[in-house]
Amino acid sequence: MANWGFLGAGSIAASSLAPAVHAADRPRLHAVAATDARRAKALDPARVYTRYEDLLDDPAVDVVYIALHNSAHRPWVERALRAGKHVLCEKPLGLTAAEVTAMTATARATGRLLVEAAWNRWHPRTRDLESLITGGAIGTVHTVTARFDGLAPAPGNYRLDATLGGGALYDVGYYAVSAALAAFAWQAPDVVRAEQDHWETGSADSATRFLLTFPGRGVAEVGCSLTGDMSETFTTTGTSGSLTLTPPAFCAGAAPSTLTTTGGGLPRHYPPQDPYRLMVESVDAAAEGDTSAHLVPLAESLLIARTLDAVRNRVASGELPSPRR
Repeated sequence: MANWGFLGAGSIAASSLAPAVHAADRPRLHAVAATDARRAKALDPARVYTRYEDLLDDPAVDVVYIALHNSAHRPWVERALRAGKHVLCEKPLGLTAAEVTAMTATARATGRLLVEAAWNRWHPRTRDLESLITGGAIGTVHTVTARFDGLAPAPGNYRLDATLGGGALYDVGYYAVSAALAAFAWQAPDVVRAEQDHWETGSADSATRFLLTFPGRGVAEVGCSLTGDMSETFTTTGTSGSLTLTPPAFCAGAAPSTLTTTGGGLPRHYPPQDPYRLMVESVDAAAEGDTSAHLVPLAESLLIARTLDAVRNRVASGELPSPRR
């Protein structure tokens, strides 16, 4: 059994990760550190800290979950690793591929586990989708359509602030990009077209749309937004069929979900799941030495970061659409 410590007590930590740790068979929520002690205490840990450093100095903490805003991920990941802790960090792991590379090097140097908390990657439907594509269920993939439109951030939310790593691309675009890369067997794509909308000049992106091309003439059309439309779609087509995730395409969990195909043998239906708990239990097992535990590989986290870098670079090389006010 590993003792877990949380850096941050925000919405995801409170609504999803703390309940997952409490519900899991083995992990224990030992400590939470937050600038607001009341928010930390609300997660029901054994100990509460108001300084992140104090949690990292606690010798009883084995695994640190980092739930801070995106621009704080790298410094606190590296501090936690150097303090001898295993780390589960919210997605995106880093703001750039260079950050992910640096964190990966620190994890290797310290001999500690580092995992990106892309929780939907632990859902059985997501894992089946990847297995079916890899196994040739629809032949050679040539087309992907992936889109995630999410809730508009509240005033003052870090997602509005580009300097804090906000924006649609980092937040909901991450899911669509990772699904597209998985469909093409984690090959590195080229970004041939990209454009963004912004809430106002200097803000983070409110919407991003782009086209990826892959070796073998594969194409993925990807879009994301934080404008309140609330829609998730994913379809991939190959030479002998197609696979579709019924909405919600990426954030399935609390509701039943389905994976359908034109290739035969399906649809597959999934009851309500808690992928957060599955993620926590896998990371906990790996931290305790279970080499069979399912983890998101850092190589895949790095490819996602490189793709997001390329999208931003493509946007920067062209003329941006006018800000939406």
